Amino acid sequence: MPDDKIRVLIVDDSRSVQDLLAFILDFDPQIEVIGTADNGKLALKFLEKNRPDVITMDMDMPEMDGLEATRIIMETNPIPIIVVTASWSPSDIRKTYSAIDMGAVDIMSKPKGIGHPDHNRMAIGLVRTVKAMSEVKLVKRWARNDHTREKQVQEVIKQEKTDIKMVAIGASAGGPPVIQRIFSRLPKDLPVPILLVQHISKGFLDGFINWLIISTGQRIHVATNHEKAEPGHFYVPPDDFNLGISSNGIIELTDNSPGYEYCPSVSHLFKCTAENFGANAMGILLTGMGKDGANELKLMRDCGAITIAQDERSSAIYGMPGEAYKLGGARYVLPPDEIAETIVRLAGGVRG
Repeated sequence: MPDDKIRVLIVDDSRSVQDLLAFILDFDPQIEVIGTADNGKLALKFLEKNRPDVITMDMDMPEMDGLEATRIIMETNPIPIIVVTASWSPSDIRKTYSAIDMGAVDIMSKPKGIGHPDHNRMAIGLVRTVKAMSEVKLVKRWARNDHTREKQVQEVIKQEKTDIKMVAIGASAGGPPVIQRIFSRLPKDLPVPILLVQHISKGFLDGFINWLIISTGQRIHVATNHEKAEPGHFYVPPDDFNLGISSNGIIELTDNSPGYEYCPSVSHLFKCTAENFGANAMGILLTGMGKDGANELKLMRDCGAITIAQDERSSAIYGMPGEAYKLGGARYVLPPDEIAETIVRLAGGVRG
């Protein structure tokens, strides 16, 4: 076997799921499944002698569930963990997002079996995510020691003359913990609405929103077509709908349009925000694979908006924000805590 293969440990109590995941991953010449484990306890035992590049982790397992295993792994020997689950029960969804709190880097639905119409799409997504997460050699945290740089950046930001009326945020792989961190640092009475597109597997949206509500205390909703986006409220599109906004702040949900790779699409959100709010908007592009939203963040900047890309150091995957930076779409490149501070300064009415 070539030494440069991505080595994967599969942790799941179902042998049929183990076999399916192994079949999908081993089919790719760049990936090698080096082991399977029926529960968290056996996974920890496996890790005593082996170090995979990525772990796929189920949540509901006997003896030791995926949440406890994730906690121990991330505290003792951090390895990128992708939660791969088929359960949408409230208790398992809570475990899933608690695993994100513990340091898991992404969430995916278990792929459907061979012959199912969604099999190929889900299999491709799993392979792509494993490859991307294999690059996350250490779990990224956001504590920074460069206080001089942070102070200098915020001094520059203080000088901005803005009248922000809408904030649009896009994220993909690695996004949930970053979003949670940013939202938890915003005031509950923020005088503008925030629109969010986070690429997430179908079936996990309600759990994602409930986790954010509990962990941040913010007013976060699944967006409804034609409702008014209110200040201090956060809106996330339902599964399979793009999130847009009209010039008078009315939410517009649409089916996927040709030319967009994802639905919901960050590109669609940023394009609508640029066209309808121009210099009265702020666009923020966070960690994620690919380039969804990168060109449109540049469009927002060209229209006079304040644009921010997450910095490489704090990004699990520097795809989307990195593309935006290369295109010149990001006016500022910041870690999550500074992004939150910038939202407060420029969209929250804080000056000085």
